[in-house]
Amino acid sequence: MNGFWFREECYQIQGAVFDVYREMGCGFLESVYQECLEKELSKRSIPFVVHQKLTLCYKGESLQQTYMPDFVCHDSIIVELKALSVTTGVHKAQVLNYLKATGMHLGLLVNVGCHPKATVQQIVL
Repeated sequence: MNGFWFREECYQIQGAVFDVYREMGCGFLESVYQECLEKELSKRSIPFVVHQKLTLCYKGESLQQTYMPDFVCHDSIIVELKALSVTTGVHKAQVLNYLKATGMHLGLLVNVGCHPKATVQQIVL
């Protein structure tokens, strides 16, 4: 499986992210962008759940600990939102670990804190 399977869905989400960034620019807290992206996804009729509690697994067994990504879009894409000057390998590893632990295959690492534009990095398991 690769991001190609979700190409249209990724374009939809990216379009929403870039519209939020064009409107708000950089410099706000992540929570502000979170609320704006919720509004934009709704306006575009993109199905999403905010902070959906996902079960984590270890060697096939469910853990008591859960993970709540910023968004799960289209029931299959984890969207992790950051408002940082730059994302690092640690942030990418975080999304990759969430994919492994939840059994999902595609994550988007979104950064709206960088200038001159927002970034969306596809992470595929």
